[in-house]
Amino acid sequence: MTNAAVIGGAGQVLTEDEVTAFIGDALAGAGLEGKSVCVIVPDATRSCPLPLLLKAVTQALKGSQVTILVALGTHAEMTPEQLREHLGDDYPNVINHEWWKPDTFADLGTISPDRVGEISGEMLRDEVPVRLNRAVVEHDVALVVGPVFPHEVVGFSGGNKYFFPGVAGQEVIDFSHWLGALITSANIIGTPGITPVRALIDEAAALIPAEKLALSVVARSGTDSLHAIAFGDTQSSWRAAAEISAQTHVRYLDHPVRRVVSVMPPKYADIWTAAKGFYKLEPVVADGGEVILYAPHVTQLAAMHPEIEQIGYHCRDYFLGQWEKFRDLHWGVLAHSTHLRGSGTWDPVNGEHLRVQVTLATGIPEDVVRDANLGYLDPATVDLTAWENDPDTFVVPNAGETLYRLKA
Repeated sequence: MTNAAVIGGAGQVLTEDEVTAFIGDALAGAGLEGKSVCVIVPDATRSCPLPLLLKAVTQALKGSQVTILVALGTHAEMTPEQLREHLGDDYPNVINHEWWKPDTFADLGTISPDRVGEISGEMLRDEVPVRLNRAVVEHDVALVVGPVFPHEVVGFSGGNKYFFPGVAGQEVIDFSHWLGALITSANIIGTPGITPVRALIDEAAALIPAEKLALSVVARSGTDSLHAIAFGDTQSSWRAAAEISAQTHVRYLDHPVRRVVSVMPPKYADIWTAAKGFYKLEPVVADGGEVILYAPHVTQLAAMHPEIEQIGYHCRDYFLGQWEKFRDLHWGVLAHSTHLRGSGTWDPVNGEHLRVQVTLATGIPEDVVRDANLGYLDPATVDLTAWENDPDTFVVPNAGETLYRLKA
């Protein structure tokens, strides 16, 4: 890895001219003239001024063949109208990551059981097939353009995570998410450096034949402003941005709180994505406390993953204690289940005991919510002003990106 070039920092806000000039200079010096470039960008569930970034990138790459690939992971496909608004223009050669189509992928090889055991500290020991969107391997250069935030599966998002799970096959997605679930969200979210899941992702990324570069940005959460940009290879750029994100997107409370109300913005269209309002607040909730996800606009648990309605939301030990019953389901769905339900225990005699209550104040029908092992609250009864004045309640507007921790 080389050192990344960085502009900005924690507490700073870059101007549009500074952003454009930095990107132009960075790409001009990267030796990309005449090369084909696959630009991998996030979908609409991440805050960043993507229209500004893409305009600067495409201007700097005028001499290159450019494809824009939207890293959906396993999120819903974006429509042409949504893409136009999201990207800021009608760019040619824009494609969704069509994770549901087998011919989307190229096979890159495997990660061996021995290496998986080494990476995971022997929590897992399986061979992992590595499949990736073929658009990445069919270009000379893969350029990641997107933000870095604290993340419940990998520690901090960004960098090679845009490949895995961003544009990856189901095997790596399931495996990496389940590894994160075994560690637990509370123990990995906002962890600096190379976590086991990050190491697994980096191992998979080493199989990509294209040159891998990244413009890793640190966004002012919920806005179109940027604190910083780092440019370099996908590891050095990510590392520099993650250090700034740790100073920017992590806030500390003096004492645990009894109740959190996470007010979820419209960009989170279902609980699969709006669950970030729990992940980012779980560390500050007292034992026996409650997190309320307030999202009246949300009407489904997971449009693309209906299996979650059948298994519901449970802690990690619920699945591990009954592994033969659950092992053949998508591990990514099991991981999502554990991430939203948080810490807890299970045994065959006493059943499941959960540290924190999770309540949905959404447009999802009450019977669906309760059948999924979650609490229900009619969103029409929610009085945010009253809760803001309640000393036992912590109301978090625009939840989902900033991580809250307790002071040591």
